[in-house]
Amino acid sequence: MENNQSLDPRVNRLQLSASGEPVVVQDGENWNVFEVFHQEKRGAHHEHVGCVHAPNAQLALVFAKEQFARRKKCFNLWVVRSADILAFSAEDEDMFANNLDKTYRDASGFKVMEKINRFKKSGKE
Repeated sequence: MENNQSLDPRVNRLQLSASGEPVVVQDGENWNVFEVFHQEKRGAHHEHVGCVHAPNAQLALVFAKEQFARRKKCFNLWVVRSADILAFSAEDEDMFANNLDKTYRDASGFKVMEKINRFKKSGKE
């Protein structure tokens, strides 16, 4: 096996060779990246605060607690495996284009004030 001179301990641990042979990774050897979302108080939004590497979700939650909830106020944490997060690609940006002409939201077409004034003048208050 050839030494890869990598600073990444995962590369050295797997002992990758230059021959291109497939590497078999056993369960528990390959840690996943989990995104961490932090909730400061009850009812607040969860905010993305970073990521942790862990072999499973339960340990990711423990690592997230130690990393992101130990020193600052925390009510709740979420951890989500990064590979499970789906997102649109940049080519799909036209899908989010908005119609800026939203006159249908204005109440200017309603003549309510005239009806209110007629009602007041009629004495049926």
